[in-house]
Amino acid sequence: MPSLVVVGTQWGDEGKGKVVDLLTEFADVVVRYQGGDNAGHTVIAGDDKIVLHLLPSGVLRPNCRCLLGQGMVVRPGRLLEEIDALAARGTSLDPARLTISARAHVVLPLHLAADEAEERRRGERGIGTTRRGIGPCYEDKAARRGVRFADLADPDRLRALVEDATACRAPLLERQGVAVPDPAETCRDLAAAWARLAPFVGDVSRAVHDELERGRHVLFEGAQGTLLDIDQGTYPFVTSSTTVAAGACAGAGVPPGAIDGVLGVCKAYTTRVGNGPFPTEADDETARKLREAGGEFGATTGRPRRCGWFDAAAVRRAVRVNGLASLALTKLDVLQVLGPEIRVCVGYEVDGAVEPEIPLDRLDRARPVYETVKGISEPLRDVRSPDDLPASARRYLALVEKWVGVPVSLLSVGARRAETLVFDNPFRLRRRGASGRHAAVARGPRSAGRG
Repeated sequence: MPSLVVVGTQWGDEGKGKVVDLLTEFADVVVRYQGGDNAGHTVIAGDDKIVLHLLPSGVLRPNCRCLLGQGMVVRPGRLLEEIDALAARGTSLDPARLTISARAHVVLPLHLAADEAEERRRGERGIGTTRRGIGPCYEDKAARRGVRFADLADPDRLRALVEDATACRAPLLERQGVAVPDPAETCRDLAAAWARLAPFVGDVSRAVHDELERGRHVLFEGAQGTLLDIDQGTYPFVTSSTTVAAGACAGAGVPPGAIDGVLGVCKAYTTRVGNGPFPTEADDETARKLREAGGEFGATTGRPRRCGWFDAAAVRRAVRVNGLASLALTKLDVLQVLGPEIRVCVGYEVDGAVEPEIPLDRLDRARPVYETVKGISEPLRDVRSPDDLPASARRYLALVEKWVGVPVSLLSVGARRAETLVFDNPFRLRRRGASGRHAAVARGPRSAGRG
């Protein structure tokens, strides 16, 4: 299987960075296809903790090519900071390893200011954005007044675009008491960034096509999660891009037939950052235990994450809309802090009937239906073989697989690369529906012993 999309199945922060970093051992190319520096992918390399916001997680593998697709929105200064930070630790990037789509949109200082102004305008009804300018940048893209990387090569066109965008945004900023960035200063800063980034800018769609034609293994790295998708998520408390697997086609410029499989990533519990519905949110004490044991603080904002029980009904929906063949389940080791019992949401009761998927448009009158399983008391971080998993962990995995409808192919029991159990290599798994039905999935040896 030469191509695989990796997507989050919850509200982001599922551990995609670690999973992608692990899978880059089998990949030649990694492509980011949506989002911007509102995403934070954490990778543990040796004793170093590295948080990437824009660069693909494959950047730490010296033989892996990294591409930023046209569906992304990129702040040039932040991208240069990441490149320089990696260079300082001995990981250098050149145009042979990194390509930025000429069609990717540029996040301007104006967009950060507009993000702040809009959150102020909403007041208590605020979305709880990261204030990184992501939404306003996508707004300008849809309104056809955005700035793309290709525009940075033409100073006159760039100036006209920045001045037009500023004229459109200035009234709201002034009403909300937010300073309006100077267009001339913005253009000067972008010119300086362009002087360094120009060699990296090219046709990512063509690059992906050529790599696939050569038979290279291509990994498409999603940001955020399915429940934050602009169309499939808990609208309006969502991000502004297509986070589901279908977004890889538009965001990287490849046809649907180029995607051979989709892997979903989810935590063994659920978290959410910011405002919006969270039906399985735990009580304060349980949430505190999960937050402290799991290090649940935003990689981008540092905000404490809201924590709750695993929502199999939500992940089941993600399985369907993404066409998942399997799951990578992360942070199973964290569940040790929960004591003798663990709850899993297996459906929702709405108007007297139980539904197997999260009812996104009726959450105001939906009640989670829980199944309880015995807690995990044994330590897991030293487990290196599926055969060594304790019975309590096997029971939990069996419950998850039963209710989400697909197998777990990767299991993370710690932050490091070595603390991962591989049941099935996702690059060998066919996507669901590949032959008009759910494709068969080869199972690892752990299946027979599952409790």
